[in-house]
Amino acid sequence: MIPIRDTIQSRSYPVVNTAIIVVNVLVYFFQLSKGTGMELTRFFLIYGLVPARYTVPELGRYFSTDQQLFSFLSFMFLHGGFWHLLGNMWSLYIFGDNVEDRLGPIRYMLFYLLCGIASGLTQLAVNHTSQVPTIGASGAIAGIMGAYFVLYPKSRILTLIPIFFIPYFVEIPAYFFLGIWFLMQFMSGLGSHLQASGVAWWAHIGGFVAGVLLLMLLKKVPQTGVSGRLRAVSPERPTHRLQVIGTTSRVDDHNLYGVIRVTPREARFGTRKLVNIPWGGQKRLFNVRIPEGVTEETVLRLAGMGRRKGANQAGDLLLKVLIES
Repeated sequence: MIPIRDTIQSRSYPVVNTAIIVVNVLVYFFQLSKGTGMELTRFFLIYGLVPARYTVPELGRYFSTDQQLFSFLSFMFLHGGFWHLLGNMWSLYIFGDNVEDRLGPIRYMLFYLLCGIASGLTQLAVNHTSQVPTIGASGAIAGIMGAYFVLYPKSRILTLIPIFFIPYFVEIPAYFFLGIWFLMQFMSGLGSHLQASGVAWWAHIGGFVAGVLLLMLLKKVPQTGVSGRLRAVSPERPTHRLQVIGTTSRVDDHNLYGVIRVTPREARFGTRKLVNIPWGGQKRLFNVRIPEGVTEETVLRLAGMGRRKGANQAGDLLLKVLIES
């Protein structure tokens, strides 16, 4: 299952979430300058989180106090490769904007860092003698997912499930998607031994649990008012480019009926949307052009895209425009 996006539109631009993604990408490019040999290994040993550095005195004496403390922060900005980085940043992009929208940028930044530190401490506690560097934003992002699980349980995650090379899109409830994800991490953690798989499962578990608990605490901390000011100056965010539209039909009517969502700006100037229509066990994908000047009275007609009347005839697909402010 590959998550594409969630169905909750954030109200303001995710400044901190975007900045975290940019910093991770920049650190990765700096990391590439270290090559693939001993210099990169030394870089990971210094700035990654190596549990044995804190539990084996013979190793710990090679690192200063500042290095020992800084590793709890720096490890969450390092990645083992391009796909490791891409997977983490994509998950952060999907879930982080909504959590920042609810917490506000200042509390969100603090929340992200604390989740990352908690994930590192969990990995240290479970694998306290491991000499393998723990790196990656996965633990901090797991905390974001834990907060999303609590804040938006009724949201839906648009998920790509490739079946025989055919893209199949389905919207999965967030509580189910994230619940299954956490269960998989937990089962993998129980089956692992000292990071034998190369994945810090317990960092994911610790980050997720910390996200749930820290959310409860930070919700009691008053906001600074930055979120409101950002929303006032943020440009209008477009509706989702890819929309899954549930359709209805009527007795003795071969037409299908659905709703397509646009913003006031998109309604005024026009836009294009990819529309995924589930009907009769199939998921059909259409490229729909929204003309300029549509209103909530506008109905877009896709001729021949409805129910089949016969061998060579079909009804139409009628999409009512819904303008979301």
